[in-house]
Amino acid sequence: MKISPTWLREFVAVKAAPAKLAEDLTRAGLALESIEGEGDEVTLELEITTNRVDAMNHYGVARECAAIYDLDLKPTQPKLPAPKDKARFAIQIEDREGCARYTARIVRGVAIKPSPANIARRLEMMGARPINNTADATNYNLMEMGHPTHAFDLDLLEGGKIIVRRAKEGERLKTLDGVERKLSSEDLVIADAKKAVAIAGVIGGFDTMITERTKNVLIESAWFDPVTVRKTARRHGLHTDASHRFERGADLAATPLACARVAQIILEGGGGTLEGGEIDAVARRIARPAVWLRHSEIQRILGQAIPEREVRRILDRLGFKTTPSRGPKPSAAKKAKKAAAEPGLLVALPTWRLDVEREIDLIEEIARIYGYDRFPNTLPAFSGAVVEQPDAEKDARLRASLLGLGYHEAISMSFISRADAEAFSDAKPVELANPISEEATTMRTSLVPGMLGMLAWNLNRGTGSVRLFESGNVYALAGTKAEERKTLCMGATGAARPATPHGAPRAYGFFDLKGDVETLLEAFAYSNLSYEAQAGDAYHPGRSARAVLEGATVARLGQIHPEIAAARKLRQDVFLAEIHLDQLYRQGLREPRYRAIPRFPAVERDFSFFFDEAIRFEQIRSAIAGLGLKQLASARPAEVLRGGAAPAGKYSMLLRATFQSAERTLRDDEVAGWSAAIVRALEGLGGKLRA
Repeated sequence: MKISPTWLREFVAVKAAPAKLAEDLTRAGLALESIEGEGDEVTLELEITTNRVDAMNHYGVARECAAIYDLDLKPTQPKLPAPKDKARFAIQIEDREGCARYTARIVRGVAIKPSPANIARRLEMMGARPINNTADATNYNLMEMGHPTHAFDLDLLEGGKIIVRRAKEGERLKTLDGVERKLSSEDLVIADAKKAVAIAGVIGGFDTMITERTKNVLIESAWFDPVTVRKTARRHGLHTDASHRFERGADLAATPLACARVAQIILEGGGGTLEGGEIDAVARRIARPAVWLRHSEIQRILGQAIPEREVRRILDRLGFKTTPSRGPKPSAAKKAKKAAAEPGLLVALPTWRLDVEREIDLIEEIARIYGYDRFPNTLPAFSGAVVEQPDAEKDARLRASLLGLGYHEAISMSFISRADAEAFSDAKPVELANPISEEATTMRTSLVPGMLGMLAWNLNRGTGSVRLFESGNVYALAGTKAEERKTLCMGATGAARPATPHGAPRAYGFFDLKGDVETLLEAFAYSNLSYEAQAGDAYHPGRSARAVLEGATVARLGQIHPEIAAARKLRQDVFLAEIHLDQLYRQGLREPRYRAIPRFPAVERDFSFFFDEAIRFEQIRSAIAGLGLKQLASARPAEVLRGGAAPAGKYSMLLRATFQSAERTLRDDEVAGWSAAIVRALEGLGGKLRA
């Protein structure tokens, strides 16, 4: 919202320079975004929160200045000539809920022409384009006092009356933007005796707009129900200056004043004569009960007592009416505990502050004008102790490890489409009652869709190498109850090693991801970790695996399936890992333990075997572990070859076993016996010892 300090000074005698004024308004809650121009054409761009529709105009900001600087606010009193005859026009409000009040004035003999220079220049400073003296009068009034108005060509209104009603189903109206709109029976419209001429509180009609041929003008100023206006504006995809204000709650008492001010500007800029007085139709009154403000509550909330005189000054300057009061009479039950009610103020609420309803709202008004910087710094009271979550240490260990591996933490939405929920998980998704879009209709059953979206976002913006991780909950229905599971997702694509003067880059691959997952798992205490090939339909069948720890699946990892990559337009290989933290956290963290370096030498033996392609190393490892050889320190593949001397359907493995004892030197006959046992175990898997 742009505000001109020069314009403000027409209502309140502010002497502060624009920079100081901007600083003081910011402290009071009307935050400055920028200052433009110089001299009399300086404008302040203020960020007005949506609940402060009263401050979306110069008079409203002037009222704030009056409270901040303790200055008198000049009342707005439009000066109109005495009408020569009676207004011959009727206002009929059929929808009392949609329109509480409708005020109109008639000006005849108007000359439609450009606005006076001062009016046009101010509109330009506020970012508006001058149109003509009548249309500009309504825009000028909106910026000055904030209440939306509209001007009709009186001669184009049929039947000599205005009717505020709901539209007929299928009724059509061409609006000021030139679009013909099909109306719904839920739309509130302004109509003449035969047709709709405007969408109430949103936009006027094309057929009754002010043109160069206009001679007689009907000025409208009304109060429309915020919910009705918002629904209509959203239904038609419209957001106008008028709807922006009506949706947030306009001032019911401002309609006669706004109507008179527009009439004054039109008469001064385009001539003409005023026909009759105001035509004011009131369908219902909106009563606002007074609020009791206790001095003790001000001190409790703000942490210090504020003199009653200062409290009353602030509230009175803001337009509230305060009366000293001891509050409502205590009931018979309370009289035994309290001889009299607490002292305080009975505060009458102004019609333009619909955002203020409760005692706490009044205390907030006092605090922001009094100045938050004037309250002493104190720590809030606290009883109890900090309670650390049971998995906090494990979370911290994983996060530190991932950051050390070069991954960046990311956060995606908790909502995904139903198609993604079904594609990446077998769990039954939790449907949202009021989804924000078709792409976010369910709670996520997997972190994979969000991770793919974040990787694609980076790739589409020229970042070729990306490593991300996200930790969060996934959701699923178990019967009629929603359950949460904690999950970690890792995503990587691009180069595992960038190009250097010493070598070419190397693309990130499956074993890079597997190594990163193993690094994370090493932080936990376990005795049995294996990998199986069935990772799931979302992964590449030949470049993926499932990690099984102590008999439970703790991770799925691998390259994303080519069909999924193609559907999401991923033009390079993407690798993902899902770690089921609810399963992994069943294991405790590994505690470092000291073990002395053995004093006795190790003995190595190599075994060269042919194995069928169906035999996995996990089977080999399990067969050797089943022998229970205490002196076997390790058994690992030193070399794996396919082709050449290896027959078709088989591969050759050079297995290196290391034997060592911490108590003595091993004898050759012992090592030979253990080696023979290993050979027999591997032959039991179908392995053939090479000559």
